[in-house]
Amino acid sequence: AKTLSPSPGAMSQALAKEIPQEEGEGGSRRSSWGLLVTAGVGGTLVALYAVATPFVTPALRKVCLPFVPATAAQIQNVLKMLENRSGSLVDIGSGDGRIVIAAAKKGFQAVGYELNPWLVWYSRYRAWRDGVHQNTKFYISDLWKVSFSHYRNVVVFGVPQMMPQLEKKLEKELECNARIIACRFPFPCWIPDHTTGEGIDTVWAYDLKHSRGCETKSLEITPETES
Repeated sequence: AKTLSPSPGAMSQALAKEIPQEEGEGGSRRSSWGLLVTAGVGGTLVALYAVATPFVTPALRKVCLPFVPATAAQIQNVLKMLENRSGSLVDIGSGDGRIVIAAAKKGFQAVGYELNPWLVWYSRYRAWRDGVHQNTKFYISDLWKVSFSHYRNVVVFGVPQMMPQLEKKLEKELECNARIIACRFPFPCWIPDHTTGEGIDTVWAYDLKHSRGCETKSLEITPETES
């Protein structure tokens, strides 16, 4: 029997049918890899965004409080205002925990309230890293829903829009022996007892017994009249 060889035209047609099929399979594989890589990169970016965003954008609060880390000068000025003070301390809007950790190193039982959970977890890590986790606590909470009545020392990093309302809240809740330390912006009505620092590093200290006018007054003794 004689074997017939395919004609050149038939071979060309056969190759034309096979080549696109192979290229299609390779392209499909490349598309699959491309989708996997894109998904991986996208997931990584989303994770990084979730971690980084709370550090650079404001947390959702009744009054918007952007996270601006305290400077070294501000921390030193706050500690200066805490000299010869004792008792518990709270930092309202504690951010990454710098003030709380610095106060704990000076012997205070220090607490921070912060609405941003990422910053709270980071603060706890920093306190553990610096060896003061036993003297510090950090809570995820809205400052307007917390009572500060049992604190003797209060540190506030606020913005002008919130200071009038916070002034009324603290005056209502705190005892007369409390000291309130405001950083960057003073309270609108209270007259500070002490001031230190310059510019954005300025710190104002208010002794509530003076601001509230609740100093202990001596009793007037009326002499008894002999009958």
